Amino acid sequence: MLDSRESVSRTRSPVIALRQRRARRRHQFHLTHQPVVLERLPADFSGLRVAHLSDIHHGLYTKLEEVERAVELVNRMEPDLVALTGDFVSNSPNYIRPVARALGKLRAKEGVFAVLGNHDYRVGAECVSAALEANGVEVLRNRHVTLARNGSRLTLAGVDDLRYNADDLRRALRGAAPDAPTILLCHNPAVLPLAAARGIDLVLAGHTHGGQVDAPRLRALLSAHGVRLPWAHGLDRVGETQIYISRGIGTVLVPVRLRCPAEIPVLRLEAAHTQGG
Repeated sequence: MLDSRESVSRTRSPVIALRQRRARRRHQFHLTHQPVVLERLPADFSGLRVAHLSDIHHGLYTKLEEVERAVELVNRMEPDLVALTGDFVSNSPNYIRPVARALGKLRAKEGVFAVLGNHDYRVGAECVSAALEANGVEVLRNRHVTLARNGSRLTLAGVDDLRYNADDLRRALRGAAPDAPTILLCHNPAVLPLAAARGIDLVLAGHTHGGQVDAPRLRALLSAHGVRLPWAHGLDRVGETQIYISRGIGTVLVPVRLRCPAEIPVLRLEAAHTQGG
């Protein structure tokens, strides 16, 4: 006769194993290598590799070890530039300093740059910004920097969160060279129409988590009724302005990802005039 405790243990073990498998899948980072051709990109910047981290949501669902593993993966790829597009924490200020220290270990030739997301504002925008800056991450709060190579220039701009009405694209671009291509960092992809109106070349965003749960039947139903969910994740465009929306690495509300793996995009920028030899 089986001991009752042994019987309970055997009954629970498949459930526990399933939960463990789901947790492992949720924190498996998919490295997306994406070429992006920019019409105005100078040849000096062709081949620039940008590692894009978004929606880390360090807290109960995304442990510090997972953040550190993401940092290690990015550093292993030796990118030219690292772009961080917000939501570093979820709901508690207790996680701000640990995640900032971890991200401070990121390394890139041109630097590590960040913008804030809605969760960062919810927890404390000034605290998040200060912690990142203290660890060597340059936070672009409605401002830009200019990257230079052999006399060629590339503008990297960033705006604060749209949901909190803290964004100011006009201010972010003030003084930027009009003939230089511009990459805009913004947590929320809803900035795309405005960015397109200002002639931005490329937007890097997050916020959507790619839906976090991909339900094909729901998508098919919406599509049948003429409903398109724009800018969920991946590469898209409006006119001449392209956008890449990362699925991010963290989760919110529930610690679940279904058919929507956590992602670290690595974008390789290519000048249009170098295509085809």
